[in-house]
Amino acid sequence: MYVLLYTILAGLAILPLFLYLRNPYFTQDLRYTVTCVLLWLRINRIKRSKPFYSMLDCFLDKVKKHPNKQFIVFEKSSYTYRDVDKQSNKLARALSQHASVKEGDTVALFMGNQPMYVFIWLALAKLGCRAALLNYNIRSKSLLHCFTCCGTNVLLAASELRGAVEEVLPTLREQSVSVFVLGEEEEEKCVTEGVNTLSSSRIQQASDQPLDPQLRSKVTLKSPALYIYTSGTTGLPKAAVITHEKLYMASSMQAISGVASDDVIYIYLPLYHSAGFIMGLTGAIERGSTVVLRRKFSASNFWDDCRKHKVTVIQYIGEIMRYLCNSPKKDNDRHHKVRLALGNGLRADTWSEFLQRFGDIRVCECYGATEGHVGFINYIGKVGAIGKEHFFHKVAKFKGYDTEREEPVKDSRGFCIKVPKGETGLLVAKITAQAPFSGYANNQEQTDRKKLRDVFVKGDLYFNSGDLLRIDHEGFVYFMDRIGDTFRWKGENVATTEVTEHLIMVECIEEANVYGVKVPGHEGRVGMAAIKLKGDMEFDSKATLEHVKTSLPSYARPRFIRIQNSLAVTGTFKHMKVKLVEEGFNPSMMQDRLYYLEDSKGYIPMTQEMFHSISDGKIHL
Repeated sequence: MYVLLYTILAGLAILPLFLYLRNPYFTQDLRYTVTCVLLWLRINRIKRSKPFYSMLDCFLDKVKKHPNKQFIVFEKSSYTYRDVDKQSNKLARALSQHASVKEGDTVALFMGNQPMYVFIWLALAKLGCRAALLNYNIRSKSLLHCFTCCGTNVLLAASELRGAVEEVLPTLREQSVSVFVLGEEEEEKCVTEGVNTLSSSRIQQASDQPLDPQLRSKVTLKSPALYIYTSGTTGLPKAAVITHEKLYMASSMQAISGVASDDVIYIYLPLYHSAGFIMGLTGAIERGSTVVLRRKFSASNFWDDCRKHKVTVIQYIGEIMRYLCNSPKKDNDRHHKVRLALGNGLRADTWSEFLQRFGDIRVCECYGATEGHVGFINYIGKVGAIGKEHFFHKVAKFKGYDTEREEPVKDSRGFCIKVPKGETGLLVAKITAQAPFSGYANNQEQTDRKKLRDVFVKGDLYFNSGDLLRIDHEGFVYFMDRIGDTFRWKGENVATTEVTEHLIMVECIEEANVYGVKVPGHEGRVGMAAIKLKGDMEFDSKATLEHVKTSLPSYARPRFIRIQNSLAVTGTFKHMKVKLVEEGFNPSMMQDRLYYLEDSKGYIPMTQEMFHSISDGKIHL
């Protein structure tokens, strides 16, 4: 019996070593799994609670727990959790009295980052309203489209955006949208018919006492809490429906990443986007931490802000980290308290450079889409990966995708083909009652386009992420490209992400935006790149040619290069491609310098005569 006992004990003693040898990330996998299980239990307990527990309730609990704790630090002002609660109570009453806002209304917020943004959102939540978070950079047609698609009843705009509102005012009045501009008393005298001023004095005159929860009694877990718009890189923005259930679940990203209540998070990303609002703001509320809010990103002030406010957690998205790495080096680059960077879209080369320059900061790269219900977190910190799949956490299926036909690759039975590890495939996620896909507001066509039916078995339903990913043999997940960004040329798929990464390795090129353009008489799209040069450097056509020839196959080399002073990006630093694709490679459509890759001469200046020769088929690509 003792022999058996000793054998069992010995087996238990070497079990960790055995598991480590099989999986060197076992400890991190286990820790992450325990965190997810505890979070899942908490969320399910919240789902079963009656009345349901919303993000607003979470905020009110934090007010009770630490009323005097700093919640928002903005420029020279600071607000405690109690301050924000009282300000939102005042605003809720002012909106109810002066704007007739009531439960079930959709209210659009058209303003930049400022504490008032947070006050208004909480006020609307207390009244049982939905908030549509508008991109303050959009104008005219796009602005009207955003109002229409989510059925806005009321528009609240910052005073500096009055001009943009007045441009579309006739249509807003036709749609019976009540328009209010936030301002001071003197602005009430600057009357424009159809535009009302909600002055600070009216707000401050209102009571700051708690509101009756019955004002939001009809709101449920499945009710829309927010409408957050897609960035519109490929067309007009779409309003993704964020239910109260999804808002609470998505706000748990900080908890999973290891953010604690004593952390200070720096938010400069726009609050109209899911990264700034959900990963940043409501994630901080869920943790009960402090937010340092900035109007917009500034590379020159970034680290000074972090030092001044003792920031411990930063967010990033898109090109932000590269902007920081390209800023002038300073002796105090490593003098800060930042321990965690949370975000997405960080390229491997920039990742390594960032850590080398700014110190031992844990980078937690994430993957997800505003409208989607699938995501990954790189909790290991593997450079270049967007997440990790492991034995407890297999949330996605992968399958082949034909980019030429824009449809899934299917087998003889008509079902999709699962892609083995090591190969690139389209990420899809099963849609179920437990994992719903809410889609886009008042846009059934676009919602249906994101759904795939009969994927692996008859009758199943999956969400189409539109993203091409790869899982390596250790389970790490890598982003390869977006389907819309991948184009086909000479019978081959060209991944814009890969071409971009190679172009920015050329000494003179600081930034690149790669896309495909149509050429008369040719199938598919030929590669083209808009680039921004470094500093005062000139375009080095010879070095560019040598690099693309040694690093890219012939079909992937950009045949046209367009040099711009700056590359157009969205509010979340994603490259805009639509206008570039429309303008194509016609020199008469642009003022920028344009170069053409001539097989025997390399990159040479593009002329109108050359354009006509290519279009007429005299020059064959």
